[in-house]
Amino acid sequence: MTTQQISDAELAGQPAAYWTGVAYEALIAYTRAQQAAKGYTQPQFWLLRNLSENDISPDGEGMTVPELREAMASYIRPEDDLAAEAAVLLERGWLARDAEDRLWLTEEGERARVDLARNAPGIRAALHEGIADADYVTTVKVLQQLIRNAGGSVA
Repeated sequence: MTTQQISDAELAGQPAAYWTGVAYEALIAYTRAQQAAKGYTQPQFWLLRNLSENDISPDGEGMTVPELREAMASYIRPEDDLAAEAAVLLERGWLARDAEDRLWLTEEGERARVDLARNAPGIRAALHEGIADADYVTTVKVLQQLIRNAGGSVA
């Protein structure tokens, strides 16, 4: 599908699922390319975030790869290999593994998480270029209503 030479009325009749799928793939690809250019992957950043008591982890306790996979179930992609990604972070000294095979964030890993998080505003700014905040908010509200209309939850 293309928006070239399509009237607003024709565009309004196009399937939202198609456009949300195209948007999802483009946004993920862009984000991951920007992160790769900085020397890390999105799953590596998620691992750091999920193990940090200063971020997603409620208690900073270590987790096994299967526990991390479950914690990330709503956003991890099928091709993401958390064991391989964790191995890279172990080699960098950003994670440590205990006798029960739980991964723990090291002090160096916490510093890296903070440093890597500084890239997010630049990625967001590039993706939001030319989009007014009000238009973005309207778009998100429309998507939330589509989700509710489809029987989903926006919680």
